[in-house]
Amino acid sequence: MSGNSLSQSIAPELPLLRRYARALTGSQNRGDHLVRATLEIILEAPNEFRLDRGARAALYHIFHRIWSTAGNPGLREVLPGGTLPDERAALGSLGALVTLERQVLLLMAMEGFSSSETAFILGLEESEVLDQLKRAQAALNDQIHTDVLIIEDEPIIGLDIRSIVSELGHNVTGIATTLSEAVTLARHNPPGLVLADIQLRDGTSGIDAVNSILSDAQVPVIFITAYPERLLTGLRPEPTFLITKPFLDEAVKVAISQALFFRREARPAA
Repeated sequence: MSGNSLSQSIAPELPLLRRYARALTGSQNRGDHLVRATLEIILEAPNEFRLDRGARAALYHIFHRIWSTAGNPGLREVLPGGTLPDERAALGSLGALVTLERQVLLLMAMEGFSSSETAFILGLEESEVLDQLKRAQAALNDQIHTDVLIIEDEPIIGLDIRSIVSELGHNVTGIATTLSEAVTLARHNPPGLVLADIQLRDGTSGIDAVNSILSDAQVPVIFITAYPERLLTGLRPEPTFLITKPFLDEAVKVAISQALFFRREARPAA
């Protein structure tokens, strides 16, 4: 495959791989670092990029080869420019924390891969993927219950999100439609999680609303947008958790579970 055709196959899939990598690691920096490593591997060994399985599945497959080495001593040779020991250790511990069940759930519910594609990506039998999916779905409600602020200017979408959040056992503190309303609600009842649209009713930005909220307290945020590519360039500070409109209920549930998972793991030991 020529360099140009390889680039043309990969480029449209990169924003979604960045989204997945950030959700998997809970960090823009860690996720983007692993995406860069994936691209370097493909450039060094283009014949390993198996287009017979589809460009997107092939890209995620090589990404997971990098991810699976995260706890190994040879990671310095795999990642571009090597990594510091503490970064390698952090990635290794993440690999242990983010179980196979969570990886399967993210790939299928949030990224939309089929069970056969997920099996290829992870190097598993399809039957094992389906077994892991059942376990992950059964454990989906086993998470921290918290207060959730929704920032969404479309009433029907706001109510849909409220229903999904409530079904998981969380308490919705309010649905804000503007920046000022969101900030006021957050100050009166500080949320443990924020789900935010990007463009709000009065022309203000959900990103600005979130930044104002985060100036008072650090809470996990999930952005919901019809234009994810605008926030997945890797060129500036960007969201770690991002859902694309129109969304599936399961994708929202998985994103909430993953965001709260990293919030729980970040808490100091008692």
